[in-house]
Amino acid sequence: MIVFSGMRPSGQLHIGNYLGALKNWVELQKKHQCVFGVVDYHAITTPFNPKAIKKDSMALVLDYLAAGIDPKKSIIIVQSHIPEHTELAWILSTLAPLGELERMTQFKDKAKQNKENVNAGLFCYPVLMAADILLYKADLVPVGEDQAQHVELTRTLARKFNNKFGKTFPEPKAQLLKFGARIMSLTDPNQKMSKTGDESIALIDSPEKIREKIKKAVTDSGKEVKYDEKNKPAISNLLTIYHLFSDKAIADIEKKYQGKGYAEFKKDLTEVIIRGLKPFQERRKKLEKNPRLTEKILAEGQKKAQKIAQETIKEVKTKMGLI
Repeated sequence: MIVFSGMRPSGQLHIGNYLGALKNWVELQKKHQCVFGVVDYHAITTPFNPKAIKKDSMALVLDYLAAGIDPKKSIIIVQSHIPEHTELAWILSTLAPLGELERMTQFKDKAKQNKENVNAGLFCYPVLMAADILLYKADLVPVGEDQAQHVELTRTLARKFNNKFGKTFPEPKAQLLKFGARIMSLTDPNQKMSKTGDESIALIDSPEKIREKIKKAVTDSGKEVKYDEKNKPAISNLLTIYHLFSDKAIADIEKKYQGKGYAEFKKDLTEVIIRGLKPFQERRKKLEKNPRLTEKILAEGQKKAQKIAQETIKEVKTKMGLI
């Protein structure tokens, strides 16, 4: 089975990215052939800093490696380094139903957030994502619920191409990330954790920063440390983080803090996070000191990915009568 997934290089990753995606990727590579991309072309569909995007892309590669993505088992790529991504995206755009693109929830949400930059790239983002997946003939795509609609479009485009030009692509399935995929903001438990300010804990945050952020994290009324998403969303979010970093069952954590207040729970949670991130941070610092190794890994990943990508494009263009 072939797996494809990727992340946008737009700021430093936080614990939600790590717990919801990266840890799952590390497990997937043990059983499957995986391609993990730094999808920088997706990042330019919304406002970005031209001086920072390359730096952010390399930082994301370091995060992948430090999290445990093994270049001997998985292919790591930067999307813009493989021109076949955009070539296949153009081909697929001729099959993409306009009505389905107009119904994409992500486009509507991002268009509202960036009213002054509602561009065609943002509108066609799902087609490029489909190309990312189909280029490597992926069977499985680990995504959050917000991207599941895009995987459905990918399946539609694969089916349409196969019906029109002959069997070429598998119809990939979404692997919805479950518990831990929706780590919420520390300041607003009704919003997903993003990459800004005190609402998130960055993977490279120092112990002092982590202590400060958890101390400021909002809590619910009452004093009971209990998992109840509806009535206690803030504490439920913190319990989820504790559970995922400690591997202790929610029920066991609740029992441990029975009759105790939020302050003691948050103090212990802080230490659990610091201990949980320590191996990642140590590996990352080591990798930062050896940029040539990272460049070598990327070059090898590009070579492997390009071989697959070129074969796919050749097959596609042959079946379409273009070559």
